[in-house]
This record gives sequence, C-alpha cells and structure tokens, in this order.
Amino acid sequence: MLKINVKQLGTVAFLHLHGQIVNGEAELLRNAVHSLSNVSAIKLDLARVSTLDAGGLGAMLELREQAEASGIRFELMNITRQIRRVLEITRLDSVFLITAGMDSFPAVSTRPQASAAQLASCA
Repeated sequence: MLKINVKQLGTVAFLHLHGQIVNGEAELLRNAVHSLSNVSAIKLDLARVSTLDAGGLGAMLELREQAEASGIRFELMNITRQIRRVLEITRLDSVFLITAGMDSFPAVSTRPQASAAQLASCA
C-alpha cells in the first residue's frame, strides 16, 4: 500500500511516499501530483519506498514528462540503495534528477539554527 504525505513550502511541493510504487498503487501518486497547484517544483521523497516496479516507473516517467512540459521541475530525493539500483538497471538514473534531502534547502542548510532533522523529517 502506498501512502502519500504532501507538504508545500512556497511553490515547492514535497510528496513524502511510504510503501510501494507498483502497478495498482501508482494511480494514487498520479492523483496526488495532479491535485497540486501553483508549484514550480515537485520533489518525490523516496526514503520510505520499499518497492518500485515497471508500473510505478511508468507513472513516474509520465508525471515527470507532464511536469516538465508545464515548466515544473520534477525531482527524486532520498532514494534508497534498492531504488537507486532499479533506476541504474533501467538506466533511468540519467533521466530523473536525483537529489539528496538537504540539496533541497541550500540556503537553509548553512544556517546553524536550522537542524537537518527538522528540515528532512517527513514523518
């Protein structure tokens, strides 16, 4: 089962995903992304994703294409070793923009009063 927690900071939408992005569950991801408005960037946090199959990859590719066609930046962040391996095997690691969690906050990460745990926590 896929669970999605959406947080929006300004015009950047963070979708924190938990579970499996697989055929049958990918529609939840599509609906969540399509419900976003007034965003300049969409960041999928995959730190808690355990499984990604062909249906999930297809949905992510489709969402990336739609976002970029609308001028919206589409990124994957906090990918696990297992998900990275799937992306490498399919050679999609060169298609998706992949960032670490703190790369999303370059201006904030240098400020001592903001802790990494506060910024990276999605739960």
